[in-house]
Amino acid sequence: MLELRPNCECCDRDLPPQSADAMICTFECTFCADCATNVLAGICPNCGGELVRRPVRPAALLAKYPASTRRVFKAEGCPQRAA
Repeated sequence: MLELRPNCECCDRDLPPQSADAMICTFECTFCADCATNVLAGICPNCGGELVRRPVRPAALLAKYPASTRRVFKAEGCPQRAA
């Protein structure tokens, strides 16, 4: 089951579970759409994998399967990747 991390690893922007702006790789590294597109060029800086839109968990299931509260943040920011 997806962890649904609560923030962007690059800019620390909040990404609630219902956010359509959350992007993830296969290891669930999480980034906002702006950082994923404009800073990372669609590639995860941690594993080199593709960043895709994170699915939204139905609200009715969030109570039983809550999103993570563990924030992952790179204080130094993410390296700019050439497009």
